Amino acid sequence: MSIKILQLNQSSVALLDNLAQEVFDHAIQSEYLSAFINDPRHVMFLAIDQETVVGMASAVEYFHPDKPAQLWINEVGVAPSHRRQSIGRRLVQALIAEAEKRGCVYAWLGTDENNLSGKMCFGSVPDGEDPQNFLLYEWELD
Repeated sequence: MSIKILQLNQSSVALLDNLAQEVFDHAIQSEYLSAFINDPRHVMFLAIDQETVVGMASAVEYFHPDKPAQLWINEVGVAPSHRRQSIGRRLVQALIAEAEKRGCVYAWLGTDENNLSGKMCFGSVPDGEDPQNFLLYEWELD
């Protein structure tokens, strides 16, 4: 099996018509996809097995008045059929390389403590710092 890692853009968006199960949490909505693709601060890489998307990783480049640009890695998803094959690691590495290309000085992500596959994946990416505990507060807005 030869997995290709490609960046999502206008010319590769048709690849999303052929998704393996559980790569995304929900069905792709065209208006959200359009907004994502047209926002230069959003970035996504896809893992392709033949013609099927079997993985994705998304991130947002952001900055603050007192900090240089950083990349927040939002989500990594790999189809159950393709897990434990280093696809998640390759997707995260692609995002980190893109962050460096964009001039970001830092890249980071958070995951649940009980996300064993995520912890194995993220811990396998070279040059990362040890994980830190943090609290997550959420507000569901209607």
